[in-house]
Amino acid sequence: MEIRAYHSTDCKEMSELFYDTVHAVNAGDYTMDQLDAWADGDINLDAWNQSFLQHETLIAMEDGKIVGFGDIDETGYLDRLFVHKDYQRRGIAKALCDQLEKQYPQVSVTTHASITAKPFFEKRGYRVVKEQLVQRRGVFLKNYVMQKQRYMEEKAREI
Repeated sequence: MEIRAYHSTDCKEMSELFYDTVHAVNAGDYTMDQLDAWADGDINLDAWNQSFLQHETLIAMEDGKIVGFGDIDETGYLDRLFVHKDYQRRGIAKALCDQLEKQYPQVSVTTHASITAKPFFEKRGYRVVKEQLVQRRGVFLKNYVMQKQRYMEEKAREI
């Protein structure tokens, strides 16, 4: 697996990965209505591209295909982290997250984790700040505001 920086030409393939992953991987935790509200397959590629260009965005590649991606902004907000539905549990999310968290080591990292992703982030030292219901296209979905405090990592290394 290779991890590299985002290119605008990646955006369409990433949007397809996002849709397929949400509908396959998150299907055990969300209803079909919720999955369709979250990922309806009609992404504004120009807006997504601009967002990825404004953030530190990394792409995981394997055999010439995008198998995962993630992005973080300068405030430490980890916006998206998705791994292709056929490449789950291979360390791709961990590798992406490891590199994204290193981009801004001076700040704590915050994310909005799905029910499905919550255990992954908990294993990485993130703690739930709050559980929330977010509305997408008139449908409510549960997720979690989670945060990884940098001072906790530093204290753990000292012990």
